[in-house]
Amino acid sequence: MDTLNLAENLIRLRREKEVTQEEVANFIGVTKASVSKWETKQSLPDILLLPVIASYYGVTVDELLGYKPQLGKEQIQKIYHDLAAEFAEKPFEEVMDASRKLVKKYYSCYSFLLQISILWLNHYTFAEDPKSQMRILDETVELCTHIIENCKDISICNDATVLKAIMDLQRGRPQEVLDSVEDMLSPYRLASQSSGILIQAYQMIGDMDKAVSYTQISMFLHLLSLVEGATQYIALRAQDKEACEETIRRMDGLIELFQLERLHQNIAAVYHYQVAVYQCQQKDIDGVLARLKRFVEIICDLLDREAALHGDGYFNRLEEWFEGLDLGKQMVRDKKLVLDNACQALENTVFSPLMEDRRLERLKRVLTEKRETL
Repeated sequence: MDTLNLAENLIRLRREKEVTQEEVANFIGVTKASVSKWETKQSLPDILLLPVIASYYGVTVDELLGYKPQLGKEQIQKIYHDLAAEFAEKPFEEVMDASRKLVKKYYSCYSFLLQISILWLNHYTFAEDPKSQMRILDETVELCTHIIENCKDISICNDATVLKAIMDLQRGRPQEVLDSVEDMLSPYRLASQSSGILIQAYQMIGDMDKAVSYTQISMFLHLLSLVEGATQYIALRAQDKEACEETIRRMDGLIELFQLERLHQNIAAVYHYQVAVYQCQQKDIDGVLARLKRFVEIICDLLDREAALHGDGYFNRLEEWFEGLDLGKQMVRDKKLVLDNACQALENTVFSPLMEDRRLERLKRVLTEKRETL
């Protein structure tokens, strides 16, 4: 009960009402000593008395207890980033248990549960074994299902549906993914082709500031989507050298043109890594090492930055949007875990032909030394 601030609220409400402990006791039908003990945390009122006390002060029982089942955006951000930092410092199960307790405490705060789902999705791979990882994925799916079935906010439900689909992919259940999001994400739906509607509407009412901002956001998201799509395309068409080489040529030009290695390091790093995997399959060792070098340089640059999301001289209207995102501009994982993932990426067995190459060893050493600065 202490965490509910009952004692503090009893004192505050009594003083606001300008009554004595004796007057409160007389109304409720208890002794003055009982009221005193409630206010000094020596004892708790009988649960049947809570509605009577709340009625006396003109508040709800939740308000009397100080129970706040809903968290604000800034509170959610802080909890998320605190837990993400703890995943890098404390035993995995200890942090998971702490997050589970928060889920039970705020089980009706669906925006919070959504972010916890994202937290678990971003960290489940750090569980000690595949069985534990699958158990966490199952828990996360259950949490998303709870959101979808009970939340009245359609946008939160849609996000939970997409998150659940991502986890179903990780659980090896592609048919469930198709059943849940095929229609929602279909390129044939008007919603997937309607990004310009808001921009035109803001322009027509004379709100040029929002029109320009939304245009930049749309351009930025489409740019990221194009590079992400190309990265997947290279993986899918790895046996088609002509298609892959042309995709790489075009994306290299696009990334340089929009300075994506500085604008969005994560997208650029993943792209270069996938190209390195493709070039290894082509036995282009020098090409592989050149791409991995860029991968390492971009990761190091990302770790040197305070915020993971930022604009630049061209995309200069994104800051307000970044600030408005559920998790803000910060990384969804702690920097140490990002670095650990990068180190693991260089150990991929696909690069086994290079394991004795000194150039690869130097890249690994760069990441190892980087950890000492975090």
